[in-house]
Amino acid sequence: MNHRLLFRFPTLALVLVLVVTVAFFGLAHEGLYDLDDYLYARYAQALASGTYRPLPDPQHLLHDPLQERLLIFGPVAALYRLLGVNIISTTLWPLLCTLGCAGIIWQLYRRREPLVAAGAVLLLGLHYFTLNLSIYLYPDNVLMFWCLAGAAALLAGRRAGQLRPVAWGAGFAVLSFAGLLSKETIVFYLPFYLGLLALDTWRKQHGRLWRTALLTSAGLLAAYLLYYQLLTGDVLYRYHIIEQTNAYMRDGNYVQGHAEALLGRVTWQPLDFFVALGMGVMLVLAVAAGFGRRRPGGPADAATSDDEAGFWVALAASTLAFYWWGSTSLHEYNPISLQARMVTPLLPPLALAAGFGLRNLWQTGRGSWLIGLVLLGFAGWLHNGVSVLYGGLGLLLLAVAGLRYVRRLPGWLTPGTSGFGALLLGTLALLLLVRPVYYMRKPSVSAHFAQARLLKTHLPASRRGVVFTDDMLLRHADFYYGFRPTPGLHYERFARRDSIARRPGDKSWLLLNRATLQNDELTRKLIQYSADSMLTWFPRRQLVAQDGPVELYEVMR
Repeated sequence: MNHRLLFRFPTLALVLVLVVTVAFFGLAHEGLYDLDDYLYARYAQALASGTYRPLPDPQHLLHDPLQERLLIFGPVAALYRLLGVNIISTTLWPLLCTLGCAGIIWQLYRRREPLVAAGAVLLLGLHYFTLNLSIYLYPDNVLMFWCLAGAAALLAGRRAGQLRPVAWGAGFAVLSFAGLLSKETIVFYLPFYLGLLALDTWRKQHGRLWRTALLTSAGLLAAYLLYYQLLTGDVLYRYHIIEQTNAYMRDGNYVQGHAEALLGRVTWQPLDFFVALGMGVMLVLAVAAGFGRRRPGGPADAATSDDEAGFWVALAASTLAFYWWGSTSLHEYNPISLQARMVTPLLPPLALAAGFGLRNLWQTGRGSWLIGLVLLGFAGWLHNGVSVLYGGLGLLLLAVAGLRYVRRLPGWLTPGTSGFGALLLGTLALLLLVRPVYYMRKPSVSAHFAQARLLKTHLPASRRGVVFTDDMLLRHADFYYGFRPTPGLHYERFARRDSIARRPGDKSWLLLNRATLQNDELTRKLIQYSADSMLTWFPRRQLVAQDGPVELYEVMR
């Protein structure tokens, strides 16, 4: 075996993921997505300008837990101070957290388990929704970073011969608390941590690590609860806000609004959901890691390696179970919604468990035919673009399994060789890249940058008049001006064209973003009109400027 090449795989995988992630950020960016990222950006700007004030709601009349997620918009506020308010500074924090996840995996296993490191970096970093969530100011990839960092600190602190268990225990507590300040779904990991604590207590192991972690966590939580007590008079304020959100959204949940769908939600629907997202490869390889045992003589001691594989398999399994059967509320049973952004805490342990499964497959070749058949089954089940990933990898594994039985494999394809590892990793990377590359090449569905350029050039804050535009821009218009007031310039809906009192000397404009008006996701929910219908509402108009699909007209009186 060429060990030198083997140990280059993690770095090559990391470089590929870093390049693709940054390229996706630059080529597939769509600006602000919805109301949540806009609100985070507003909180960040208020914090950066010194006007941010916590708004206590002791009567629980609000249903917005976003303001309690300080580590989502706090770092963005620092970036606003450095770079100003724009879409790049707004979304740089989730991008950095996404890149940080790949870096943590690389650091954990690049020397101990190079195949695990390379496989997990690819599976997590090139997963389409990991990339997609890196371009929006949503809490999910930020939370994923803290989840992975906290779990990695706990793992490192429990390793044999660890000389600094106190530091790792404190780090584990601080990183987990940072996750709590990002999003409440850090609790996905709580059952695993409690179970591991009970196991180590029974075995009388890692006592200093756990004592430090528990004392640090208790101190942080006590200070946090005291903060809410002083601010609102309610020590459980954040919990009550979450329950108020659940109550507000009750009509759309599984108990009140969709009770007939509850059985499917807690049985087969999550599996269908995971496979449709492209997570089927990780699931199958993680299951293989749970059942497989490696042979001695690899890059790390076999027993230690199996212990660490078990750590990630158990964390992935408990997190998966929490997502599958857990509830968003303690007052009533309401399963967590099946949305791609809700599963980010599951992705790091699942990718690492899958990395160990891929390592076992590379080392022995055993199970290739079974894994290949399951993946082909997923491809046939979906019968869509995601099937390329499952079908391609499934065919490769079946071909390798067939060659083993029909004839002797070439030397470079023998399990345990660098050639076989390169074949597995290279094929996996190419198949995972199909979907991100497709979206990087697609036209923008928001034309954010074209719209921003046009507004900056032709509709600066100093202009006076009214701009008629679509509901999407109307929500976010002040973002393009750094959330600063535009006293003379007002944005209005198209439909209000005849009801606006215009002051003498003011002009009127029509801003038409054809990309937004043709966005299928928006036209199903928010926008019920087309570009052509808007033009008929403003027959007396003159084109002022056009930047791609964004057009600006002056409306004549």
